[in-house]
Amino acid sequence: MSGLPDLEDRPRPRKSAQAFRTISEAAEQLNVPQHVLRFWETKFPQLKPLKRGGGRRYYRPEDLALLKRISDLLYTQGYTIKGVQRLLGEGEPELPLGEPPEENALARLLAELEEIAGELRRL
Repeated sequence: MSGLPDLEDRPRPRKSAQAFRTISEAAEQLNVPQHVLRFWETKFPQLKPLKRGGGRRYYRPEDLALLKRISDLLYTQGYTIKGVQRLLGEGEPELPLGEPPEENALARLLAELEEIAGELRRL
């Protein structure tokens, strides 16, 4: 034992907000597995992390902002993948995080089901 602290015990220096993130850093920041980020890349063409030698991904700050928005829409707002694709296709990502869209997917679905139920009662 040399008396020097192990590298693993040292706190990591914080990256600047403008620094690129690896997939493991992005996944940790969003609290999702790495394979979810890879899957989202196949579903959302707006997600285009830089890829370096060996296919290593590097997420820019704007990529992270989009990932946070997708995560919020899917996990907090209750949207489906198709619903998020539609919103992003319409230019929706300008809404700040945490600001719900005028109607979320569940509210629209409930209203539609109530309308159908009303029509069925009239029959």
